Amino acid sequence: MPAVNGRRVAVVAGCRTPFSKAGSTLKDTRAVDLARHAARELLERTNLNGADVDEVIFGQVVPSALVPNIAREVSLLPQFPKEIPAYSLNRACASAAQAITAAHDQIALGHSDVVLAGGAESLSDIPILASRRLADILVDAGRAKSLGARVKTLARIRPRDLVPVAPAIAEPSTGQSMGQSAEKMAKENHISRDAQDRWALRSHRLAAAGTADGRLTAEIAPWLPARPDGAIVTQDNGIRGDTSLDQMAKLKPVFDRRYGSVTAANASPLTDGASAVLLMSHDAARSLGYEPLAFIRSYAVAAVDPGWQLLQAPVWAVPKALERAGIEWKDLGLIELHEAFAAQVLSNLQGFAEKGWEIDEDIINVMGGSIAIGHPFGATGGRLVTTLANEMRRRDVQFGLISVCAQGGMGFAMVLERSA
Repeated sequence: MPAVNGRRVAVVAGCRTPFSKAGSTLKDTRAVDLARHAARELLERTNLNGADVDEVIFGQVVPSALVPNIAREVSLLPQFPKEIPAYSLNRACASAAQAITAAHDQIALGHSDVVLAGGAESLSDIPILASRRLADILVDAGRAKSLGARVKTLARIRPRDLVPVAPAIAEPSTGQSMGQSAEKMAKENHISRDAQDRWALRSHRLAAAGTADGRLTAEIAPWLPARPDGAIVTQDNGIRGDTSLDQMAKLKPVFDRRYGSVTAANASPLTDGASAVLLMSHDAARSLGYEPLAFIRSYAVAAVDPGWQLLQAPVWAVPKALERAGIEWKDLGLIELHEAFAAQVLSNLQGFAEKGWEIDEDIINVMGGSIAIGHPFGATGGRLVTTLANEMRRRDVQFGLISVCAQGGMGFAMVLERSA
């Protein structure tokens, strides 16, 4: 995928909030506040004048009814002029990555020079819905012409109508949860429980090492507590460097209790967090005095039947991205694979291997992945881009790949390059 109109799109910088398990250190924080925090910190770190930003694009999977366009609330930070346009999007777990490619397209086409893109999710603050019957009764009560009519309408409410309805992490088309789909993939691809636990252990150990040596924490904007007695959150809280295969083996399967192999240990946890990435045209980066971390070489999306193997679409997206980049799998120096489940990662790698590609685990998720770090649905893509671009610079790697599976049987892939 050559540069459009000769305009190469640079990844200049990125940062994120800590990724915290839902219900833990960020449980009282709204997704919009996490998104604004990541964006504000990115501006501070890059010393960028907010007036130089042409557009803001953010991803979110489970939006609040009170904040339906989270990107616009980010663009209304005091650091920005109020005239910056913004929009939000949803490509499930690839949402932030999709926001970054949307930014890429606007820059490549010459519509923008500087775009802030990212994503956020608070799975501690998901919208709770009323039952359809209760909603209908409340609407009827609101239309009542008199107090007596209103009381009579409200008297129709029954206890069962008051049971709240939470959004399900399941496929609308099949009714299966992602965990059930991961179990299906494990069985059909003959992925053992031991192999899944070993991959999960690898994720935790590498993430613990990346945290200890400062590579991961350098990407994190510390979260300041709302209360004076609260603790400052400086790192991801799902990483367990002290876990072991024996400890993992004690956990029971969650989605198929009798014959299953997917457990809480070899799956990514529900997570709160946000990420932000600064993208510029190469000319804008030079004129503003920034050295790019990497450039977006290509990207691609694919989809499969959700009733087949829900999380296997990267096996089709990655070849498209490589072809558009004009490179081969063997040219990749680093790879970031989103880890929804160990069963999914190993199934994706199995699919790549079946294409004749050599799988070198030494270049894959070198600082762990979503199983350990966490997975705020709307934000993970921004973390992957930031982590990959930073590590490519550290290792002087020419080509790097991002691969993301997503709800709906979708897959996303992106190739980054260091230089022309």
